[in-house]
Amino acid sequence: MFVALGSLWLPIVLSAVAAFAAGFVLWVVLPHHTSDWSPLPDEASAMAALNGQNLAPGMYLLPHPGGDKNPQANPEFVARVQDGTPAYLTVLPRAQMLNMGPTLGKNFAYLLLMGVMVAYIAGATLPAGTDYLKVFQVTGAVALVGHSMGAFPKAIFWGWTASAATKDFLDGVVYALVTAGVFGWLWPS
Repeated sequence: MFVALGSLWLPIVLSAVAAFAAGFVLWVVLPHHTSDWSPLPDEASAMAALNGQNLAPGMYLLPHPGGDKNPQANPEFVARVQDGTPAYLTVLPRAQMLNMGPTLGKNFAYLLLMGVMVAYIAGATLPAGTDYLKVFQVTGAVALVGHSMGAFPKAIFWGWTASAATKDFLDGVVYALVTAGVFGWLWPS
């Protein structure tokens, strides 16, 4: 008999709490993420230029190809790329940098959703009474895919440094290990 999702509510919630705590340690206590973002050489001028644009929060591409289906074949676009500074720009709401509460709340909701997905797959594949190491193996693999595997496309497509993507991946390994430990510990007998 496999395990119903509803009976896994405790490991779902506790794994989210444990991963949230691990995230606090990884991002606030340990110093390894301080080098992920570099300052601009003239931050004041760049901020003044961006403030003059009156940008709404969102994602921007510089230069933007417009509706061009093949921008690499457009000499004007190619010249703008070669003569400028190509960039992906994410504009945040001002409040987000000053009050992390809503962002942390969304992150906790994501961790709960990750716990639900881990529970769904484990519950559909593992019967009650499965030994700790087997539960750890399956839930850890599922959590690893969810927490870590998106790190490298960030480097491949979005310009993240290899260092930042690797640290993001390794953070996900920690979240996966914590999640797997909680599910193994609380798996129904």
